[in-house]
Amino acid sequence: MGAQKKGATARVSEDPEELARHPLQAILLADSFTTKFRPITLERPKVLLPLVNIPMINYTLAWLDSAGVEEVFVFCCAHSKQVIDYLESSEWSSQPNFSVTTIESHNSISAGDALRLIYERNVIHGDFVLISGDTVSNMSLTQALQEHKDRRKKDANAIMTMVVKQSKPSPITQQSRLGTDELFMAINPVTKQLLYYEDKAEYSKGFISLDKTLIADNPSVILHNDKQDCYIDICSQEVLSLFTDNFDYQHLRRHFVKGLLVDDIMGYKIFTHEIHSSYAARIDNFRSYDTISKDIIQRWTYPFVPDVLCGSSAIKVERQGTYRASDVTLSRSAQLGSFTFIGQGTKIGNDTKISHSVIGERCTIGSNVTIEGSYIWNNVTIEDGCQLRNAIVCDSVILKSGAVLQPGVILSFKLDNSLLFLPTQRFLYFNSQPSKIVMRNWNMLTVLVALGSFDLGTGGVGYIWTVFEGAYDEEWRHSVAPIPTDKLVKLMLDKDEDEELLTQDGNVISASRELKTDSDGNGSEDDDNEDSRDDYVSFEKEVEATFLRAVHENVKVDLAVLEVNALRLSYNMASVDCGGAIFYSMMKLAVESPHNSASELHRNAADIVTTWQKLLKSFLHDIDEEIEVILKFEEMCLESAKEFAALFPQILHLLYDKEILQEDAILRWADEKEGADESDKVFLKRSEKFIQWLREAEEEEDDEDE
Repeated sequence: MGAQKKGATARVSEDPEELARHPLQAILLADSFTTKFRPITLERPKVLLPLVNIPMINYTLAWLDSAGVEEVFVFCCAHSKQVIDYLESSEWSSQPNFSVTTIESHNSISAGDALRLIYERNVIHGDFVLISGDTVSNMSLTQALQEHKDRRKKDANAIMTMVVKQSKPSPITQQSRLGTDELFMAINPVTKQLLYYEDKAEYSKGFISLDKTLIADNPSVILHNDKQDCYIDICSQEVLSLFTDNFDYQHLRRHFVKGLLVDDIMGYKIFTHEIHSSYAARIDNFRSYDTISKDIIQRWTYPFVPDVLCGSSAIKVERQGTYRASDVTLSRSAQLGSFTFIGQGTKIGNDTKISHSVIGERCTIGSNVTIEGSYIWNNVTIEDGCQLRNAIVCDSVILKSGAVLQPGVILSFKLDNSLLFLPTQRFLYFNSQPSKIVMRNWNMLTVLVALGSFDLGTGGVGYIWTVFEGAYDEEWRHSVAPIPTDKLVKLMLDKDEDEELLTQDGNVISASRELKTDSDGNGSEDDDNEDSRDDYVSFEKEVEATFLRAVHENVKVDLAVLEVNALRLSYNMASVDCGGAIFYSMMKLAVESPHNSASELHRNAADIVTTWQKLLKSFLHDIDEEIEVILKFEEMCLESAKEFAALFPQILHLLYDKEILQEDAILRWADEKEGADESDKVFLKRSEKFIQWLREAEEEEDDEDE
């Protein structure tokens, strides 16, 4: 399943002899040392869980192979035998110029323990890539490696380079789209040195404490809350020795990175390398599992996508992002929606509807089944009339007729039931009670409770996996299900109250800004205007990303309204700014969707406007705001979407028919254009017939009233 190798372009060295002595190496941690995927990971290691029907670790190894890494040391702890057996029987055991060696431990309980053991083995002989086996990326290592080596030549204390990328967190939840906490980083914008790292900031305080020497020693510092840690590190050998010298280093970020940042004795430094167009993300929880699965299906991770990794002969990519493996039996009346993957040997019955979901291999799905936003693994049987929404169903589960899985439900391996209805996202089910549970998080009590026949039906087998001590209150953050509307509304109300209090105190954490001394703070009005323009451009991009996510992930309009409202508050924008940004996103999507003629482009626009008209209308409250949409459309037709220029009157008519633009708004726009320069009347003239029709209709209504 390896992607085509690009090693020749990714290797970096001062001379060929050194490269021959020290091939590029990587340490791959095949244990995350967390419990977020339990109870699933009680039976199977996380790196072997299917990600769009391919084991997670294959994506990581395929990327390392393509990036020029020649030796990979895979550290195995939990379920080490399963990982070793898989690798030995896979193609990774016989790849040319790419060796995969496993290092096994039964006693390690942290990443720090793993790196200390690897140091003792004396297998790393130069700079290396440190990554976990649940990471997906398609970035090139060439530039990051070169930057790291160049810094090492000038400063031997530059021992680590962390890969980061832009990813603004939700202003409502203070978490990223991967379900991870809002991350604060202070970075020197010139040297790219990391100066501060905090992923557990108490946002409610309204401020972040930075050591005054940090500002004093760096003429310019930018504090970011819009960066994502990709968990891809380029390290020197000193990193391993530091873990050996400091046994209190357990967690890579919480202990090691933060420890180095506050250590002013040794003087070791960490730098960042930001990627822009490339992809890199780590599967940390069920929400990131869902997000990254969607990104893979939508091909953001290319070439690391199923049809490339498995071979185009085994998997066919069809319209609307649908993937279908060989030997799929699909009833003629069954419907496959967009961004759906159907695995090899699966059978799907009459009138079944599947959308935004991944179906594993050799599954049997009955008739009149509805599956939305769910992940069905291998050998699953789903009988007639079942309904599954935003759920995960592991291998060999049997769902009897009429079973209903509501958003967030996870069924672990080999569950059997006769009738199942799960109305909440709090429960995880699995077949057999494990003989041993190792608790790494002593702040949480985990118990197993046998299910009664009321829950599973007569003859059903399973247990409830229950986590106490308030864990349910935060479960929505990491769930595979969309965040409930009532939760978003509550968070928005709480945020408004908090911001009002913080504003009174003068302590508000704003978006990423450069920190300078007071003497540098005498900005001009032009600078303020430039900042405003930059803010709007960033805001428009965020709205577009939110809109596209709503389209591709089938998000409800009400949720999309909440997300855009949150962005409005975050960027201090007006409702009209939201309307303009949403309209821009809609028209841009229409242009970028496949079309071969003006009529097909018009059809694209009509479909999008019809589907999302409620979202747009939510931010157009008066005539002036509607006029701004027309002006925005004029601007697009002249600059970013010139294909629409010939369709201007038709789109104007469409917006009128859908009651997005009122008659008064269109006529007022026309009246205001009458005194404009001829060059500014281009679209007014093209719309003359439609405007004349509106005026005549208005006159007829007036005559009837008289």
